[in-house]
Amino acid sequence: MTKNAKLALSLLDLTSLSADDTNESIQALCSKAVTPFTSVAAVCVYPPFLSVCQDELKGQDVNFAAVANFPSGDEGLEAAIAQTKNIIALGGNEVDLVIPYKEWIAGDKNSAPDMIRACKDICGDQVTLKVILESGAFEDMDSLYDLSIEAINAGADFIKTSTGKTDVSATIEAAEAMLKAIKDSGKKCGFKASGGIRTHAQAVEYMELAQNIMGENWVCADNFRFGASGLLNDLLGVLGQATSTAQKSTY
Repeated sequence: MTKNAKLALSLLDLTSLSADDTNESIQALCSKAVTPFTSVAAVCVYPPFLSVCQDELKGQDVNFAAVANFPSGDEGLEAAIAQTKNIIALGGNEVDLVIPYKEWIAGDKNSAPDMIRACKDICGDQVTLKVILESGAFEDMDSLYDLSIEAINAGADFIKTSTGKTDVSATIEAAEAMLKAIKDSGKKCGFKASGGIRTHAQAVEYMELAQNIMGENWVCADNFRFGASGLLNDLLGVLGQATSTAQKSTY
């Protein structure tokens, strides 16, 4: 149990994307990013707070992510390009991009891949592009699979389930469709489960699914992330309880 909890902790994109975020609340978020067990993979915030994250976590092995075209995916290609450039200029090394998923569902199969290609050209090899598909908007998992394939072929470094701002966020069914797309593509692409994952047990379910599809050694921060903030406390509780039990057993 503790091995899985520590692994999940290392895969965490510690996230705050609230309308009432402040410098102080983001500082508080960053104070949780380095734990006695391991560091989280990244902190994910709105672009204006990237400088706060860099000040708070200078010298730490934590990535800096910010969102673009968020949360609706409706701002258009030029806005997504401008926001991606801004994130990189502000020191972000990961961009979580919401694509125009509504247009894909409505039958436009070009706007989403075009946006991914344009933003990936800006990111290059130095900045990770995590593409949010908003999987909860899809009733048809075949359509989600097809979009996943298109996103991977367009250059996504990760495909991500959700913004966490819709009624349905990450589900195991959506994760399975997306992971199978990664497997079938034969390309290097990671997976990020985001929204509604709050417990160690839920995290393990997603990790085990990924291991079954992609292989046991595939699940690491280079390939797999959780987008969450509530998950942190549960993982720390599991690890802290196990540590306390181990310490008591030595007396």
